[in-house]
Amino acid sequence: MIAGLAMLLAVLLALGLLTGAAGFGVPDATILWQLRLPRTALAALVGAGLGLSGAVLQGALRNPLADPGLLGIGGCASLGAVAAFYWGISAAFAPALPLAGLAGAALGSAALLAMAGRAPAGPSLILAGVALSALAAALLAMALALAPNPFALAEITFWLMGGLADRSLLHLALAAPPIALGCALLLRLGGRLDALALGEEVAASLGAPAGRTLLLAAVGVALVVGAGTAVAGGIGFVGLVVPHLLRPALGERPGAILAPSLLAGAALLLAADLLARSLPLLLPLSAEPPLGVLTALLGAPFLVRIARRMAA
Repeated sequence: MIAGLAMLLAVLLALGLLTGAAGFGVPDATILWQLRLPRTALAALVGAGLGLSGAVLQGALRNPLADPGLLGIGGCASLGAVAAFYWGISAAFAPALPLAGLAGAALGSAALLAMAGRAPAGPSLILAGVALSALAAALLAMALALAPNPFALAEITFWLMGGLADRSLLHLALAAPPIALGCALLLRLGGRLDALALGEEVAASLGAPAGRTLLLAAVGVALVVGAGTAVAGGIGFVGLVVPHLLRPALGERPGAILAPSLLAGAALLLAADLLARSLPLLLPLSAEPPLGVLTALLGAPFLVRIARRMAA
């Protein structure tokens, strides 16, 4: 499975470097290095982080519908980036957008852990995430309602839809370290998640108390999702869908699907980004559709299928 996913990812990375608005191929080295390389690398990084985060959260919370957006970190990162749009900071200083997103994610993480308490349990972490998501959504709605001008409103709305167009090497340099650190932390939780699947008392007897496992999962997800949202906007459903795609082949043991989820998440978001780039070449569209909209269109029917299967 790992080898197959790695080969698929390599093919998609190559296609990402060769596919652009003008068609297939590399018309200019500058386009390759300044436009396609950052976009392709960010798609792989963000997708890998989202896929891994979903697998960890579903194992840590023992909830098959858990998703990285559940903890509210993405909403806080979006709020930070929107603040940079709202006050015009991003227009004067381009790196302010991802930096503000990362700052929002950091503040959201601190608030989440403070609300969840010193030894967070699954229900307390979920409730804290729901509260944080609601607060971030309310503040985002206020920013949209009070946008200083139509151009700012259009920029904010388009960014919130998610996408990787026009991302630069600077965005890649800002996002890569926290995503890599978060993924490294989450990958180390495999044994803890397997122990937690046997029950909290068993996990504690094996030296993997549930509270510490949830705390480490929250920190790792905050790093990954916060940095990803800061550079790519709102991209949902990847973390929800990827673990469910892998379980029929790999089984239900949480630790067994962590590394495959990382590779499959990267492949899924790369494929979605390639589809977004290709649609204007195949259909009479004036611009490529937002990446977050595409992932939602692909993920929503899958969510309905999961819900119906659980109800059966």
